[in-house]
Amino acid sequence: MPHREPSAPGGRDLLGYADRPPHAGWPADARIAVNFVLNYEEGSEYSIPEGDGRVEVGLAETMGGRVPAGERDLAFESMYEFGSRVGFWRVMRLFAERHLPMTVFGCALALERNPRAVAAIVAAGHDICSHGWRWVEHFRLSEPEEREHIARAVATIARIAGERPAGWYCRYGPGANTRRLLVEEGGFLYDSDAYNDELPYWTTVAGRAHLVVPYTMDTNDAKLVQPGGFGTGDDFFAYLRAAFDQLYEEGEATPRMMSVGLHPRIVGRPARARALARFLDYVARRDRVWICRRIEIARHWIAHHPPGAA
Repeated sequence: MPHREPSAPGGRDLLGYADRPPHAGWPADARIAVNFVLNYEEGSEYSIPEGDGRVEVGLAETMGGRVPAGERDLAFESMYEFGSRVGFWRVMRLFAERHLPMTVFGCALALERNPRAVAAIVAAGHDICSHGWRWVEHFRLSEPEEREHIARAVATIARIAGERPAGWYCRYGPGANTRRLLVEEGGFLYDSDAYNDELPYWTTVAGRAHLVVPYTMDTNDAKLVQPGGFGTGDDFFAYLRAAFDQLYEEGEATPRMMSVGLHPRIVGRPARARALARFLDYVARRDRVWICRRIEIARHWIAHHPPGAA
């Protein structure tokens, strides 16, 4: 079934699949496709040494803003370093022990600065989706800057991982030019710069069909370090389980997709890692569940739900 035409100014589509979502037809008649995403950003965030003139104070263990403007925040830098030094390896072990796949949303500069992590990702068979050249907001970039960031990200990941990224995801959200520039760059099967559905869908960009595989902000460990979010690993597990159970129940008639967003510096902490392990085991015990990489979801949709298909 084709995605419906935009229904509001600015190209917004407020209708989507509505009451007639397509049957996803996941492999092995799965009720749900579950994709775990590890956001690897450490070493590419805003920082004084990078010449940014500002310090990254988001998605870490405490609120920022304590260090005078223009000075390095060594505490925040070290919280990020935990992700690349320890958290990443803990998460990798959890998935390796269970022989489960995942997708890495990788900032190219962060990956380039940790070749052992890249080697481990490639050896495990996880797919890398480009998370930009650096962990910066693309909506703050000029069009020439954004074009350069996209090209550098693609070239760097291709060089260090042996294969160019087939997917794209910005920090938080895209800019007005992002999707057009991705199509202009070419080589991308999909982007995940949207939070508006539980199934992939096609849109038209510069006259070409373009696949969107939506992401999530709710089943995401970022809420463990955000005000008003999850307080404990148990809260995180309970929320993931409730989301999975609802989608699994609905999936008997209309199979859906569930994305789980993870960050090494957040879920890689011991207490939270235990919650993630519990959820991995919970999902693995259920039948008719397709735990997969994001590239597999995109390829499945392209093969079984091409643009314009009824």
